[in-house]
Amino acid sequence: MTVHALAASPCAPSSVAEPTQPVWEEALVRRYDTSGPRYTSYPTALSFNEQFTPGDLTQALERSNAGKRALSLYVHVPFCRKICFYCACNKIATKNTALAEPYLSRLDREMVLTARHLDTSRPVKQLHWGGGTPTFLSLNQMGDLIDRLHARFGLSESPERDYAIEIDPREADVFTLRHLQSLGFNRISLGVQDLSPLVQKAINRIQPRVLTETLMEEAHRLGFRSLNLDLIYGLPFQTEKSFADTLRQVIELNPARLSVFNYAHMPERFPPQRRISEDDLPGGEEKLAILRTTIEMLTAAGYVHIGMDHFARPDDSLAVAQHEGSLQRNFQGYSSHAQCDLIGLGVSAISRVGDVYAQNPSDLARYEAALDQGQLATVKGIRLTEDDLIRRDVIERLMCDMRIDLAAVSERWNIDTPRYFAAALERLQSAEKDGLLTRSGDQLSATPIGRLLIRHLAMAFDAHLPGQTGQRYSKIV
Repeated sequence: MTVHALAASPCAPSSVAEPTQPVWEEALVRRYDTSGPRYTSYPTALSFNEQFTPGDLTQALERSNAGKRALSLYVHVPFCRKICFYCACNKIATKNTALAEPYLSRLDREMVLTARHLDTSRPVKQLHWGGGTPTFLSLNQMGDLIDRLHARFGLSESPERDYAIEIDPREADVFTLRHLQSLGFNRISLGVQDLSPLVQKAINRIQPRVLTETLMEEAHRLGFRSLNLDLIYGLPFQTEKSFADTLRQVIELNPARLSVFNYAHMPERFPPQRRISEDDLPGGEEKLAILRTTIEMLTAAGYVHIGMDHFARPDDSLAVAQHEGSLQRNFQGYSSHAQCDLIGLGVSAISRVGDVYAQNPSDLARYEAALDQGQLATVKGIRLTEDDLIRRDVIERLMCDMRIDLAAVSERWNIDTPRYFAAALERLQSAEKDGLLTRSGDQLSATPIGRLLIRHLAMAFDAHLPGQTGQRYSKIV
């Protein structure tokens, strides 16, 4: 079967070798479908250590001012009114919005402590509220949180800003969207997961299509710049046929972006998943069939396969950024705003500032206690070595561009890249032989089937991975 969906996107930069039409080799995909990192950071969070202190983060914040890089703010809102059984996010189930008030106060305290060490004239080009369910907050609480962010960091009114929020369509309406627009948000992401009533019941997320459709129509009318829908494959009772029906409906809704995530069933780590019977999950062959159909249908509908689980219309900023070679990867996935220092605020949030990653505790009580003592809540992190920085650069370019220009890496880092990465290139020889990548001189390019398995290719450059024996990552596909 020819997989048109894995062909080069119409937005591919001219410097990238055009991949040939591949054949979907199920045995090959299965063989490479091992567990591995998603590389939203390098090194990954498993390499963060508890010797990293709040003082290390404040020093990184102060160092970052010299570069005058723009800022990206991530705010974690951990509250949900109802637990979805598939969820692996850090969240608190409650219907009482008053319980968010103490949390908002702690967020403001964290902002104050962070802003003390930043040149707040640096523009905030990106803002992202995730969770949990950010729209759990009342309209007044959302307005208050924006006011606090603006007071501490100075938010932007530039039309080029990227201010996004994750929305549960079951808990938002047209008034919510109008309020969000007035607060400065110009991009929204709606959680859908699946439109099948049978699947929705199994994951405890009853969400008729009309809820999503109504919000999307209003978002388009209000002029939100970009709208993303989240889907998940591998959920209970899903089949290739049933998910194709969901995809047909989603394509009719015409979102600018789609994220189609692979469900990772880890009930030992995420208690809500214990409500899902493993016997109800699609088998390996069925999951691959769902994935194949997903890529074929979305690409036939005109979406660019950005990489891994992200799809975008050719004129969306993600596709444009990939075309321009400025696409970046962070803890929210792919980002169109490169060269920003990311400040993570809230429980479990992670910051990426220069050569440092810093993470807050996942435990709410520990997060609150640290801030009540007048210090940042950082509990672990890492300062990257030069080798880490070089490898981060290579892995990020591979994940974003689907290629590596070895000569460009040599020039950026003043190294002999083929010699520096001799071991990694040797590890990739079997993947090259199997048709996952091609090498032409200094150009190392993922083939269409290699794009699907890009995490495996990136793992060859990961110097921390061999020491993470016994750690469980999700499956690549």
